[in-house]
Amino acid sequence: MLKARIAVLVSGGGTNLQALIDAQKSGSLHDGRIELVLASKKDAYALTRAGENGIEAKAVCRRDFESQEAYEQEMARLIDERQIDLIILAGFMSILSGAFTSRYQGRIINVHPSLIPSFCGKGYYGLKVHEAALAYGVKVTGATVHYVNEVTDGGRIILQKAVEVQEGDTPKTLQRRVMEEAEWQLLPKAAQMICAEIVKDRQMRRKI
Repeated sequence: MLKARIAVLVSGGGTNLQALIDAQKSGSLHDGRIELVLASKKDAYALTRAGENGIEAKAVCRRDFESQEAYEQEMARLIDERQIDLIILAGFMSILSGAFTSRYQGRIINVHPSLIPSFCGKGYYGLKVHEAALAYGVKVTGATVHYVNEVTDGGRIILQKAVEVQEGDTPKTLQRRVMEEAEWQLLPKAAQMICAEIVKDRQMRRKI
């Protein structure tokens, strides 16, 4: 069966990667297959998750390269060699340049732990997003899957899901609820939507 080839870029534990792996196993992500996991840290547990599931995984760390350009060239080499169709940023904390995002225009997506345009952009990542949401006093937050461009969290929105803020929430409890109720559901769903379009387009091209 024809499938879109996916690369997942990670930095830490890889819980969103795990959600994608689980979706692939269950069949809900059936038009795509994870072919490569790239981690920005050598000790990222996401590398272990990938290995345990038979997925090729490599650490590519910015500090190992003389320049951002050289760092991104190595990632691009690995991605292009494997003919990757879709790049998914799943808790990837390394900043990508406009040159990299434009090279894969319309082919990179990211999951962000807020309802964009709230609590997004430069400086809003990880627990900082949830700290800001609680400090502002919002009653509803959530997660967003969007395309990636040269503007941080500025690409077109694909999917969003709201999550209620509960009395007594801390940044950590809110983070966990947003992951469980929104991120882990939205990201595989968005991946399947895009992979289905990629497969459909490829099938149409074969008929021409």
